[in-house]
Amino acid sequence: MNIICCLTTQIAQTLQEALKPRGVAVVIEAIHLCMVMRGVEKQNSKAVTSAMLGAFRDRPETRAEFMELIKPRGSVL
Repeated sequence: MNIICCLTTQIAQTLQEALKPRGVAVVIEAIHLCMVMRGVEKQNSKAVTSAMLGAFRDRPETRAEFMELIKPRGSVL
């Protein structure tokens, strides 16, 4: 999971440097192939990492609104 966490942080920092926004929020959900294929063999093994910079780090209400917007929803059908 360390690689995913590092990737999440690198994406957030790159967006911050390139775009200079007030805040950056990056969330990555990944399936661990190693856990599916070897050892644990647990299907649907997921890791979720996040990186928050600027307003998303400094303002809890901004972070909470973002997390609410990306929260999984039930089927609309």
